[in-house]
Amino acid sequence: MGIRGELFSTRFICEGRTYFFNVKENRNGDIFLSIVESKPTETETFDRRSIVIFQENMEGFMRALRTAAGYMEKASQRPKPDRAAIQSSRTRQEPRQTHQALHESSSRAPRRFVIKKKPHSAGDSRESKSGASD
Repeated sequence: MGIRGELFSTRFICEGRTYFFNVKENRNGDIFLSIVESKPTETETFDRRSIVIFQENMEGFMRALRTAAGYMEKASQRPKPDRAAIQSSRTRQEPRQTHQALHESSSRAPRRFVIKKKPHSAGDSRESKSGASD
């Protein structure tokens, strides 16, 4: 803790990711929860993503979170599909590109935008548009 406005902080570490749960108070006295996910990158830095939930929205947020957790619980009880069958069907199709592979391929060839301006016609001069007269 020790950061200005921080009322409570805890963390949860799981499979190389760290989740921070920070309860803070802003200058206006509003209390909010900041949830931050931090994970190491290949370049020895950390990728951080966060969401903020204000106190007045906490009830709805928790309701939605419990609903999603309940769905995950039900889904985990279903029999899982045979991975070998899924793998063999993928080899018949084109291989899927991962998000990172798509990003890397797009970074190799930068997009170029060409803006073509239409030439002005002879009867369409700037003076006639501005209303200037001789």
